[in-house]
Amino acid sequence: MANLFFFQSSKSFMSIAFLIQKTVPFCFHCNADVVTEFIEGLVETYPGLQYLDGFPLVKVVIRSDVSSSTYEKVAIISGGGSGHEPAHAGFVGEGMLTAAICGDVFASPTVDAILAGIRAVTGPKGCLLIVKNYTGDRLNFGLAAEQAKSEGFEVEMVIVGDDCALPPPRGVAGRRGLAGTILVHKIAGAAAAAGLSLLDVAAEAKHASEMVGTMGVALSVCTLPGQVTPDRLGPGKMELGLGIHGEPGAAVTDLLPVDVVVAHVLKQILSTETNYVPITRGNRVILMINGLGATPLMELMIAAGKAVPIMQLDHGLAVDRVYTGSFMTSLDMAGFSISIMKADQKILQRLDAPTRAPSWPVGVEGDRPPAKIPVPIPVSRPTNNEELSRPQQLTHQGRILELAIEAAVSSVIELRDSLNEWDSRVGDGDCGSTMFKGAAAILDDMKKYYPLNDAAETVNEMGSSIQRVMGGTSGILYNIFCKAAYAKLKTSSKPVTAKECELMHTAFSCAWST
Repeated sequence: MANLFFFQSSKSFMSIAFLIQKTVPFCFHCNADVVTEFIEGLVETYPGLQYLDGFPLVKVVIRSDVSSSTYEKVAIISGGGSGHEPAHAGFVGEGMLTAAICGDVFASPTVDAILAGIRAVTGPKGCLLIVKNYTGDRLNFGLAAEQAKSEGFEVEMVIVGDDCALPPPRGVAGRRGLAGTILVHKIAGAAAAAGLSLLDVAAEAKHASEMVGTMGVALSVCTLPGQVTPDRLGPGKMELGLGIHGEPGAAVTDLLPVDVVVAHVLKQILSTETNYVPITRGNRVILMINGLGATPLMELMIAAGKAVPIMQLDHGLAVDRVYTGSFMTSLDMAGFSISIMKADQKILQRLDAPTRAPSWPVGVEGDRPPAKIPVPIPVSRPTNNEELSRPQQLTHQGRILELAIEAAVSSVIELRDSLNEWDSRVGDGDCGSTMFKGAAAILDDMKKYYPLNDAAETVNEMGSSIQRVMGGTSGILYNIFCKAAYAKLKTSSKPVTAKECELMHTAFSCAWST
């Protein structure tokens, strides 16, 4: 399976070169027991988790340190259809969920499975069921809750509907439950771990659910196990506001720059017309960038980097926490969702509280320091080029050296695409782009401060320019070449002649083009 979701250069364009080659890797998707085998692998990976021996009808993951007969805190139970991993089983752990009820892929768990989970972990303080707003989940969890109450259990239920894609008149069944549910899990789990009563935990969870809004965007629909991927979108298209089960969204459009997409999604969530979330200018907020299954972390981070300044500058919001990663996926869907939650001190305290849930990110609590600080300047290097500057008047040799450098780097710039093509046949296809960076930096720096009348210092500065912008093997090699040439020229008692400048041009041209 190959999914490519390009965010190009500083413009960060989602490329129309998005590729979808749906195959069946290792026959994972052919297996009817995919959910039970996922659970078996999960509990082997994380010893703090166990599952109830009720396969295939009862698929419940629980904390290994909790028993209904001894547990003295409110149990937090959630779940739903599988295919959204790490949700929900990956968020079982102290300080978060006590149990996760796993249905088949995109199918609500049965009443019997939900009841089994309630019975396994609910002690005298009762349990809170956190349910995403889908008809099957509400019916099955609701009936299980009523039956559990008839058995003497204290049960409360909170419905999460954080979808902001569809205007209220078009939401027939209400707002769908999306990735914002994970934030509600964390807040409720922390409240329960703090020893609060069932009613207080439920109140905090309900408050959190009313403070969060989510909207997703995708470049593909997902592949259900054993089925062929539908080509609903087609090439060069993206969908705004679709659901986590691949349900159609608000609109299908041409691929757009990621900053445009992020700005649109944020505007939709924060719209004062729909008023889905009570967030206004000056509020403190939490941001979650959630991958839908096939989007690399690099691209999710790009989306996060675009979202924060838009929220700060365009919407006047203080972003207190940013969570970026895959929290609630849709199998192998390419895309991401954005969740925004209004923050207060209690919500931040709950989010920062410790948890042993394996899929909750660590190291995100506390105040946010400045995202950008100055690059340290070496003590030995002159600052602002006080000692090095371009001469006001070039000597004859200086002029020849300038022309030689210009000709060499111009040749490299022209060869960028050809070098990339040649390199792609034997390597990773970036040689031309890397060389282009070095050539462009030399050309720019030469106009500013190369001491062209001094050939040795000029070659040394060329090495510094290369070192600053060129990565990989080629960058360090050309830097070494320049430093070696500098050392040789500095020890030579003979001045550099015009003929030697011409030879230097030829050498650079040949070296860079090969």
